[in-house]
Amino acid sequence: MKTFDPMEVRNSAAIYVALKTGRDLGMSSIMTGDGGDELFGGYSFLFGLNGEKLDSALKKMWTQMRFSSIYLGRELGLDVRLPFLDPEFKEFATKIDVSLKIRSEGGQVWGKWVLRKAFENIMPREIVWRVKAPVEVGSGTTVLPTVYEAKISNEEFSQKKAQYLTQERVVIRSKEHLFYYEIYRGIFGLPGARASGAKTCPDCGSGVKEDASFCRTCGAYPI
Repeated sequence: MKTFDPMEVRNSAAIYVALKTGRDLGMSSIMTGDGGDELFGGYSFLFGLNGEKLDSALKKMWTQMRFSSIYLGRELGLDVRLPFLDPEFKEFATKIDVSLKIRSEGGQVWGKWVLRKAFENIMPREIVWRVKAPVEVGSGTTVLPTVYEAKISNEEFSQKKAQYLTQERVVIRSKEHLFYYEIYRGIFGLPGARASGAKTCPDCGSGVKEDASFCRTCGAYPI
């Protein structure tokens, strides 16, 4: 994935394990639900928006969404398919009014409301109306920060954090971040060396798109 963003690594690690397990079981093609949250407003940070602001936020998301299952599947030799991003379905989903995507049901605000409704009489209620949990929460990879907190001493962290900031102009935010960065630099070198974009990330020097609000390489947000 060419990233040392802790959130991306935690999420992608879980997806990698799932895809690899499928391959090891003999599967050659796997379908994922990627795109559902982006198309139907599944993220809780969108719940406070409505009307034009929600519509604008979703449209921006559609231009920036990228899913690690595609890249990881390719590396594993798997045909990964994303039904929600089928061109015909995606076009249909983008035209659905936002009032049907985020809506109250039973005194609670739900994302993907219309999608949940579509499966209400097909799937069990505990699945259809399950509260969304990020991949890292549902998979348990949220334990990783604690793992690296114990693995790396405070002295080592302070020394390397200062060293990478001074010598390589890379901002290290945590011990977990440090661990991933050292793997990244060992494979790809310094972040800015091979990056290109309309603007530069202030935390690592990578190129990012002009309208991007975060850096895909180091996870800096907002930029």
